Amino acid sequence: MLRNQKEEVQALQDTLYVLGGKWKLPIINSICNGNLRFKEIQKSIPGITSRMLSKELKDMELNNLVKRTEDRDAEVPILYESTDYCKSFGPIITEMIKWGISHREHIRNGKKDSLVL
Repeated sequence: MLRNQKEEVQALQDTLYVLGGKWKLPIINSICNGNLRFKEIQKSIPGITSRMLSKELKDMELNNLVKRTEDRDAEVPILYESTDYCKSFGPIITEMIKWGISHREHIRNGKKDSLVL
């Protein structure tokens, strides 16, 4: 069966539009690892600013990747959770992590003089 390259490129562009950038995947990973409060998420991701985290969480909420819940009676009233839709991407993230670890080892073992990671 012939593959539709135009459709595949569009699908890749859509995926990168929603999940691309420096912070979205680390934020998803943090939330899926149990960090549900803003400060917990921020502390778990080195280098992310409050402003950037806030912007990314709003964008991710618009794309149905995270759910923002308010409980005004709680000490920390806002929680962020991954949606079922976001969790559908979980196996891909796991594979990306495995590939990243493997790639780092590949570069270390094959190009020791030009390691820039």
